[in-house]
Amino acid sequence: MNDSTESGLQAVRGCPVAHHGADLTRLYGPDAATDPMGIYERLRKEHGSVAPVLLEGDVPAWLVLGYRDNRRVLDNPRQFSRDARIWRDWREGRIEETSPIMPMVGWRPDCVSQDGEPHRRLRGAVTDGLQAATTRGVRRHVTHFANKRIDAFVDAGSADLVADYAEQLPMLVLTRMLGLPAADGLRLIESCAQVFKGGEGALEHNDRIMQILGELAERKRAEPGSDFATALLEHPAGLDHDEVVSHLRLVLIAAHTTTSNLLARVLQRVLTDAARLSGLVSGELNISSVVEEVMWDIPPLSVLPGRFATADLELGGHHVQEGELLILGLAAGNLDPEVRPDSAVAVQGNQSHLAFSAGPHECPGQTIGQSIIEVGVDVLLHRLPDLRLAVPPEELGSTASTWESRLDSLPVEFTV
Repeated sequence: MNDSTESGLQAVRGCPVAHHGADLTRLYGPDAATDPMGIYERLRKEHGSVAPVLLEGDVPAWLVLGYRDNRRVLDNPRQFSRDARIWRDWREGRIEETSPIMPMVGWRPDCVSQDGEPHRRLRGAVTDGLQAATTRGVRRHVTHFANKRIDAFVDAGSADLVADYAEQLPMLVLTRMLGLPAADGLRLIESCAQVFKGGEGALEHNDRIMQILGELAERKRAEPGSDFATALLEHPAGLDHDEVVSHLRLVLIAAHTTTSNLLARVLQRVLTDAARLSGLVSGELNISSVVEEVMWDIPPLSVLPGRFATADLELGGHHVQEGELLILGLAAGNLDPEVRPDSAVAVQGNQSHLAFSAGPHECPGQTIGQSIIEVGVDVLLHRLPDLRLAVPPEELGSTASTWESRLDSLPVEFTV
């Protein structure tokens, strides 16, 4: 290959901004909603471990598909910052504050948007608050609300375990942890979903979340309690009002959306495999091993926003320019043939998946999410030991957004 050919290749494989207006793959819209994994594999074949894509509003970004490149980005905040204030397209006025991707990608005064010492200060407050919540009986809360949800549909002999159980159980537990009334939490289920889905309603729903949580912070400042909101308000790190509300939002949206999705996928896997179901009912199989499989195969977040290059650099054979946006393909990375050549091979005991992210921003609430899933599944199978699918497994469908792929429904039957 001569110099001119190499130069031309680098131009083609350069920044996604240079491709703007070209026939780039959109990670949103009808096509992306039906076969996201097919899109990832096509992009891997065409571009390698990093691919130029378009987000909602045709915002250009780099999608990281390779496992090792994902780890490089996640583990190196000096090269790949979480601070969206260095995002070139936003800084130069090409991204409006009203863009529907801003609730997912834009800067906020929370630990996810910071690096270095500001990140350590804020994350310390979150970690301490979550640790305190864990010691106050999360598993007891899960048991209580799981039984209440089952009581609501047990006399019918049938249910949709997505709408009736997986979507509601994590939020009910979170309301108890955060200090929210349960009624407020149930109102926020739809708002959390819309923020992740994007579209015209994303900003309105994000505003609703911020309003309800802002009111919660004011109540807890006047009337402290044994909850996460009070823990943030009283933490020695001295969080101001905006920081408290932003972290309440962060925990609410991230914990509910990922845990509800993961719980639905775990139940799907259990109910479509007779051996797994009988193993769990008999006690021969531990639910944590099923959770681990799902973490590898269908992580609750398919794509993680976002990182921003702090300087011009090479990644996956592409030239990434300073200030450009990268999004992390967690699902694609977990199925990277370079690290997992045969996806049918058991991954039991291997916890190196990307489902919880990695590096300094790795999910601090994993233990809580896993407790909700383990107890939620255990209570459900104990209460309804003859639980079974009401439709053939192949009729179960999913709908994807840029960031996640969610099970549409999980209809079941059981003996009353």
